[in-house]
Parts: sequence; C-alpha cells; structure tokens
Amino acid sequence: MSGGNITRRALIGSGAALLAHPVLASRLTGQRENGVQAFKGIRYGRAARFARAVAEPYTGPQGKAQGFAPIAPQRGGGDEAQSEDCLFLNVWTPDADPRAKRAVMVYFHGGACTSGTVTDPLTHGAALAAQGDVVVVTVNHRLNALGYAWLKPFGSRFADSGNLGQLDLILALEWVRDHIAGFGGDPARVMAFGQSGGGAKIATLMAMPAARGLFHAAATMSGQQVTASGPNNAWRRTQALMAALKLPPDDVEALRTMPLERLIEGLGAIDPVMGAGPLYFGPVLDMTNLPRHPFWPDAAPQSLAIPMILGNTREETRAFIDPRGAKAQGLSWDNLPARIAPEIKIDLDVAWVVSQYRAQFPQWTPEQVLYAATTAGRSWPGQVIEADARAQAGATATWVYQLYRASPLDPLRGAAHTDDIPYVFGTLNAPGSKSGTDTGAQCTSRLMMQAFTGLAKTGKPGLADWSAYTMPRRATLLVGDGVVSISDDPRGWERALWATGPYVQPGS
Repeated sequence: MSGGNITRRALIGSGAALLAHPVLASRLTGQRENGVQAFKGIRYGRAARFARAVAEPYTGPQGKAQGFAPIAPQRGGGDEAQSEDCLFLNVWTPDADPRAKRAVMVYFHGGACTSGTVTDPLTHGAALAAQGDVVVVTVNHRLNALGYAWLKPFGSRFADSGNLGQLDLILALEWVRDHIAGFGGDPARVMAFGQSGGGAKIATLMAMPAARGLFHAAATMSGQQVTASGPNNAWRRTQALMAALKLPPDDVEALRTMPLERLIEGLGAIDPVMGAGPLYFGPVLDMTNLPRHPFWPDAAPQSLAIPMILGNTREETRAFIDPRGAKAQGLSWDNLPARIAPEIKIDLDVAWVVSQYRAQFPQWTPEQVLYAATTAGRSWPGQVIEADARAQAGATATWVYQLYRASPLDPLRGAAHTDDIPYVFGTLNAPGSKSGTDTGAQCTSRLMMQAFTGLAKTGKPGLADWSAYTMPRRATLLVGDGVVSISDDPRGWERALWATGPYVQPGS
C-alpha cells in the first residue's frame, strides 16, 4: 500500500463533483491502495447503547478517511481498538467518478453475530475492486448483546432490541443507496455478500421489510439463517447475562450504563439454550423488524426476486475441530459416535449415523467420517434448506457452489470454513489465508471472483456454464484446484441421510 493521498475533488473535477453527494464528494480524503482508491473509517451512523442507530451525515471540514475505525466490542478481538462507537464502513473504488456507475459489492463479516470485523486483511477490498472492476464496501456493526440482546420485556423504549445489529446493516445499506454514486458506484446494482455469520445476516435481511430494495443480488458463503431466535429463548439469554453480571433481573438501567468491559465479560456465561458458553445473541423474531423466520416454513416472499449464490466448503468443520487437537486424536470406530455427537445440529442416533457412513464408504477412516458427518450434520443443512426453499418457491434464480480445493499450506485442513474468502477477495497472500499463491490458487481466485462480480454486475454469475439450482436436479458448481465443474446433487446420499431428522438452527 502506498501512502499517496488523493482527494476526490481533485480526481473527479468540479463539474463531476456536482453530480455526487457534495458532502462526501468534496470533504473526504482517501489514499491509493494497490492501484485503487481506498476510503476507510467512514461513519454511517451513531447510536446509544441498546438504542436504534441514526444516520449522521458528515458535515465537517476536509477529513481523512485513511484508517480503519475501532471494531465492535467483543470477547477477544486481538489488539485492535474496540468501541461502542463502531458504525463505520470502508470503500474501495477503481475510480471515484460519479459517472462510472460500477456495480457495488457490500460485505458483511463472519463471526456469527458475536465477533468479527472487516478490518481482517482477508477482507480488504483493494484486489477485488481492481480485478473485478467493482466498488467494494465493507461494514462493521454492533455485535453480541450490544447488537442483539432482547430487552423489549423491559419496556417499549427497547422495542428495536434483538435486531439492532441488523438495523445497523440496513442503515449502512441506506448510506450506500444515498452516497455510493459519489464513489463511482451504481446504487441500482448493489450486491450484499457475506461469509458465515455475514451470510446469516444477509439471509435475515431478506425477511426484514426495512431492507426491501436496498440490495439487488446476494451471495452467502457458509452462512445461513433458516430460523431466528425465538423471543422466549432470547429473553432467557438476556436473563442469563444479567445473572452472570450479578444484576437483579429487572435492573436494565445497570445493564445500560455499566462499564463496557464488565458487560463484555458477562458474555462468557453458559448459554441457557445451547448448554455451553459463550452466550449466543442473534436476530430475534420480534414480529416488527423481523416479522417471520427467514427460511421457515418457506423462503420469505420479499427475497424471491433477489438472485442469489449459496456456497459452502467441502470440509467445513476442519476449521472448528482441529485435526491436530484432542477431538481428532485417538479416533476409533468405538469412540467416534461420542466425538460426533456434540458437533451436530440434527438429533439422530450417532451410532446409527456412523454405521450408515461405514456401509456407504467402506474405505473411509474414522477421521474421514468425523469431518464428513460433522460438516453434513452441522454446517451444511441450512444451505440445503435455503436452496431447496428458493427452488420450490420459484425464486428468480439460485446458484450453489462447493469449494473442494484443499489448502496447499496445511494438508490436514482440507477445504475448511473460511477458505473461500481469499479466493473471492483476491487476498491470497494476506495474513490468515490458507490458499497459497500458486497457479492453482490464482486460477481459483479468478474463477470465484468472476462468478461473484458477474452476479453483482448482471444478476447472473460470471461463469456461463454454471447452471441454476432447481429441483430435483440440484446442480452444484464444484470449485477445485483452478477448475470448476457442474455436478447434480453431488452429496445426495448425505443430504438424504441428514434429512431424516429436523434441522435446528444454532442459537434459535
């Protein structure tokens, strides 16, 4: 990254500047980053604790937008500055000219609704903006209890609680609608995309009336939200948090005013619904901001006109169950069911599940069954439900992919959760990437970037041979080592096996 500063006024000229929103067009100073213009740490809103955020247009003097703002408060988070004042976004653009009207790709980060940030080098947008010829926006928002605690039982002033983090994202999308033209983007071609929790947030937005019309295409990467948290379970979590903080169960004012550090410590309590810690806070079925579940009992009608990519990785759980850790050591056919049981979200007899895998794949080892069963019984079912629901409802179009290119840097990792991120963003050599930078990685990145940017630009993936997902064919794009192929229902046996029992959305 070079440090050469650029003002948008100098770049686009006074005549073109009049076409943009004049405040941001003339008063923010970005910098060059890998050949594109980067504007970081742009405020899109401000909020008091447990209150709905409001837009706050920038009206100050010439200001720098050259560094990331603090991330949302969370457990962990490394050395980055954290602040409740975290409603900031970042923009990368090939050319901040209002006449350019490039497609816009807005990214929401993973980490469930509990943690994460778009300051992660894997999700910096310079390479995607340059190679894909798009405008890239990445968004931070409120997380965990600060964004999703259900406080409505304490009174109507907390009516928006339970979905404040989602409402932050809607506010950011409204900022994009109102301001992105000044950065060279087309507000009529906005694609929301996200990985893991980011994908779940997008699925939830597709059922929120206030998000209608704010994005025109979507892509989710290993992240689904079939059902939201019910209000009763959400209330149990709020009460568990207050108990962990040693607060009386009705003392919402103490919760609202206590030091941030103390509140964050309380998040480590045991979750009363899932029976393990830390506490989970996520979107709540509040019947106002979120009046229905995103994909139950069917796909939300407002989402059906949005073309959508749904993807996952072949061995998702190798990112959660360390192949070198205790859970994967000393595996045998005798102890395998007990190792699988805590990891799945479909309540089946795990001994029976193992017997089915052994009969179907007699050459597999216990380790192979461990990762296949936990991926198919934990991380994959939500995507199947969403894709099937869209196909059954006659949605505009859905495309499904599976990444099976194994990491060349860590042979034990396989193709795990998060491994598709550097391919889409083109951040192959960023810290944390498991992709490598060899020819296969570069070709895989070009293919995935072409697919995603094509959807943003035209409403169809940029791979002409990628067949849409329909029933019963279930066409799936298999992404390998620099190659792609189409396979119909490639894991049909596993899909049918795990459909024997109902899927339970984690946290709901």
